[in-house]
Amino acid sequence: MSRGAVVYHQGGAGNGLVGREKVSRQFYVDRGVDFVGGGDLMTAQKKPKLLSGGNPQIPKGEGDGPVQKYIAAMPGWKRNVGERLDSLIVGTAPDVHKAVKWNQPFYGHEGDDWFLSFRCYTNYVQVQFFKGTSLDPIPPKESKHEEVRYFDIHEDELDEKQLLSWVEQASRLPGEKM
Repeated sequence: MSRGAVVYHQGGAGNGLVGREKVSRQFYVDRGVDFVGGGDLMTAQKKPKLLSGGNPQIPKGEGDGPVQKYIAAMPGWKRNVGERLDSLIVGTAPDVHKAVKWNQPFYGHEGDDWFLSFRCYTNYVQVQFFKGTSLDPIPPKESKHEEVRYFDIHEDELDEKQLLSWVEQASRLPGEKM
């Protein structure tokens, strides 16, 4: 977008701009705004807020759309991990039901019956298996909840073979109601 291009946007944050105005892209970039659209006509959209550890704050919602927004908002190398996790889960359980709840993607069976979720932390992406104690081998990290187990993925340390095995097993188990 060139300087002085027409941008449709929503005002707010005391910027005094509402509707259609000629402004520079830098004006918005400095305020944490993304642009969607093409050519000179673009829509300004606020980037999702990153919570502690870089976990994206995404409104709750059902289906693939909110999950893809969460993944797109994951910072740095974590986005690649999120894309790979989503691909592995969908490849393993093609009829998987997706949603974003509590600022993290959930995967499960139709009817609010979930088998895993993941979220960003400062140095890793954590996969949460809701029936983790039923998996073989049991994922390494314990939870305060009896059946839940975690698997932390650090940069350049994704054990796809093991993760795929856990996803296959978890997707065949009854999920957790939430």
